[in-house]
Amino acid sequence: MTPVTDAIPLLLHNLALIFGVMIVLWGVSVAIKDVSFIDAVWPMGMVLLAAATFWLSGAASPAAVVLLALTAIWGLRLGLHLFIRWRRNGEDPRYAKIIASARDKKGWSFAKTSLLQVFLLQGPLLFMVCLPAQLGIWRGGELGALAYLGGIIALIGIAFETIGDWQLEQFRGNPANKGKVLNTGLWRYTRHPNYFGDACTWWGIWLVAFSTGWDIGFASLIGPVFLNFTLIKWSGAAMLERGLKKTRPEYADYIARTSPFFPMPPKRG
Repeated sequence: MTPVTDAIPLLLHNLALIFGVMIVLWGVSVAIKDVSFIDAVWPMGMVLLAAATFWLSGAASPAAVVLLALTAIWGLRLGLHLFIRWRRNGEDPRYAKIIASARDKKGWSFAKTSLLQVFLLQGPLLFMVCLPAQLGIWRGGELGALAYLGGIIALIGIAFETIGDWQLEQFRGNPANKGKVLNTGLWRYTRHPNYFGDACTWWGIWLVAFSTGWDIGFASLIGPVFLNFTLIKWSGAAMLERGLKKTRPEYADYIARTSPFFPMPPKRG
């Protein structure tokens, strides 16, 4: 079995690739004075890294094909969804706040903030989360029970996230729901079905990668662990809920009744 350290040249190539993409997109953000499209770049960038690994490794093993397919299905669907949302809604208030804070507290220009706090930060984080797909595709192998289990978990995650996003779009598209809280469908069982789906997808992908060797599993574990931290504690649920508590009075009751992440029956009361 080829040691995981032999993947370092390929990983460095991928890291350089994603940095190059981020520099180009930083230039776009400066031209349009908006960085919000970075959310769509995140999943699309992982598809790019998985495809580059598949091409550079030159071995279309069953495990490599499954990993590329799962990453592509997840990333292309989510990336397109987020891009359409950005085009429809315009600048994301979260990023507007980041830009304004850097300008007021540090005196940074839009271009400097966009480069240092958005694009050069997102690049290595994206690369890290995508490590299971990259290393698993590079190692490759046949499909065993662990790979099938991981594939099923990933597909459940993709379906969960897709349905959750669709339900939220339908809810927001009804003017009668303005200022209200979505508490039906998957949103009845978890406050963040899209984030839960994301986590399932990448834990599933990690299991498929792990099936190619314990060293691959160990080396890429940081990917899903960091993603979980991001979704629950950092820029995902935690940041979103701080804003919702201020703008939607019903949200406190929704929090009291609804599971924060893992789908669970709602509490009575």
